[in-house]
Amino acid sequence: MDAAKLVMMANQIGRFFAPQRNIDPVDAIADHLVKFWEPRMREAMVAHLAAGGVGLDEPVREAIGRLKEADVVKSRPQKSPGVVPGE
Repeated sequence: MDAAKLVMMANQIGRFFAPQRNIDPVDAIADHLVKFWEPRMREAMVAHLAAGGVGLDEPVREAIGRLKEADVVKSRPQKSPGVVPGE
């Protein structure tokens, strides 16, 4: 899947979670990407972000950054990526 399609999909997810109350949209986006995206899709988004992240909305950028920091890009963790790495 090409980066433009993934960017569009990730931004749609971000726009869904952004207006919701009582949640951290960045955590919700990251959690969604872990639960429903294949590792190779997440890897492509991390690479896209590293190359400048053209087209990514800010909450999505932050969510992808959290995935990378939590080292859950290639795996399917039991906990959401919103947890502190190392917990």
